Amino acid sequence: MSLDEEGICKTAFELIFAFDEVISLGHKENVTVAQVKQYCEMESHEEKLHKLVLQSKINETKDVMKRKASEIDKSKIEKNRGDKGGFMSLQSMGSGRIESKFSDMSISSSEGGFGSGSGFGLTTDVDSFSSKSKGRQPSSAAAPPKGLGMKLGKTQRTNQFLESLKAEGEVILDEVQPKAGLSKSAAPPPTDPITLTVEEKLNVTLRRDGGMNNFDVQGQLSLQILNQDDGLIQVQIETGGNPGILFKTHPNMNKELFANENILGLKDPNRPFPTGDAAGVGLLKWRMQSADESMVPLTINCWPSVSGNETYVSIEYEASSFFDLRNVVISVPLPALREAPSVRQIDGEWRYDSRNSILEWSILLIDNSNRSGSMEFVVPPADSSAFFPISVRFSAASTYSDLKVANVLPLRGGPPPKFSQRTQLVTENYQVV
Repeated sequence: MSLDEEGICKTAFELIFAFDEVISLGHKENVTVAQVKQYCEMESHEEKLHKLVLQSKINETKDVMKRKASEIDKSKIEKNRGDKGGFMSLQSMGSGRIESKFSDMSISSSEGGFGSGSGFGLTTDVDSFSSKSKGRQPSSAAAPPKGLGMKLGKTQRTNQFLESLKAEGEVILDEVQPKAGLSKSAAPPPTDPITLTVEEKLNVTLRRDGGMNNFDVQGQLSLQILNQDDGLIQVQIETGGNPGILFKTHPNMNKELFANENILGLKDPNRPFPTGDAAGVGLLKWRMQSADESMVPLTINCWPSVSGNETYVSIEYEASSFFDLRNVVISVPLPALREAPSVRQIDGEWRYDSRNSILEWSILLIDNSNRSGSMEFVVPPADSSAFFPISVRFSAASTYSDLKVANVLPLRGGPPPKFSQRTQLVTENYQVV
C-alpha cells in the first residue's frame, strides 16, 4: 500500500494489530519488525480445528441426506406397488425421483452453536427433505420420526488431528453445554447486606543478576451495599501502622473524621452510600513504594548453563514469611523448540505451552512447609537471554497495609448491620528481567 491517507485507511486494522504487538500497557515490547510481521501472519490452530470439524460434519450431513433420500425413494416405490397391484410406470418412477440438494437441508449455526454443546447448531428440516413431484401431488410417504435427530460424531481424520494437537501440548476442550445462570466472574456474588473488599495490586520488577528496579503496591477499599435501606452508615477501620503507606480518601469522604477517628463517612451524613454497583464504591486508596528488596514476597533465580549440545537451566524460588502465596505460576520463556523440554527435577507441576514457547511452573500453595523450591530442565543450546523475562503471578489472603474493617456504624441507630470483608493481594505485573 502507498503511504498516504487512503492506504492507511485500507490497512487500519493491520496497523492496529501491529502496534498491539509493540506496545503493552503503555510500555514498549522488546520485539523486532520481523517478529511483529511473523506474529501478525501467524496461523491459528483453533481456526484450523474449527474449519476441519465444520467440513467433517458437513460431509457427514451430505451422506445422511443421501441415505434418507434413498429410503424415501424406496418407500414411495413400495407404496405405489401396493396401490397399483405392483404396477409401476416408468413415468411415475421418473417423476417420483427425489431431487436432493445440499441447499434443501437447513443448516443454522447461531451464536450458541460452536463450542456451546448444542450439536454445532445443525438442524434438519424433514419437510424440505421430502420429494418434489413433477406435475403431480406428492405422495403420502412415511416421513422419518422427528423425535430421532441426527447424531453427528467426529470422524477418524478429526480424531487423528486432535490427537496430534494433544501431542504438541495443546489443550483440547470438549463441547460442553453451559449451565444456565453461571457467572463469568471468578469472585462469588455477595450474600451479606454489606461487603467491604480490600484489594492490593503488586507491581515488581526484579533484575536477573540481583537487585530490584521497581516495587509498587496500590490498594483500594471498596464498599458494596445490596439494600438501599443500609446506605446510611459509616465504616470504622484499623490500619496496620505501616509508615510507608500513604492513604487517600474519596473526595466525598469526611477527611477530618478519617484523620482523627479512622472512620470513613460521607461529608453529608444524611446522604446514603450508592447501592447496586457490582464493582463497589471506592472509599479509600493507598500506595506504597520501596527500594528494600526484603519487601518482595517472592524472588526468582535463573541459572542457564551450556554443556555440549544441551543447555541446563536451574530455577529456584525463595518466598518471604510475610505471606502464604496461592496459585503460584512462574512462566519461563523458551527458545523455539520442536518438542517439550526435558524436566529433570521440579517442586510442583509443569506445563509446556508449545504455541507461545513458554514453560509454566505451578505451585498450588507456598507456606512454611515450602518457602523455597527448585526446578531443572534441559533444552538445546540457547543464549541465556532467551529465558527472560520471567513472569510470575500469584495471590494471597493478606496485604501489606494489613487494613481491617473494625465495625460498620449505622447512622439511624439500632444494631449494627451485618457485613463481611474480603481481602486479597494479587500480582498485576511481576517480572524478572
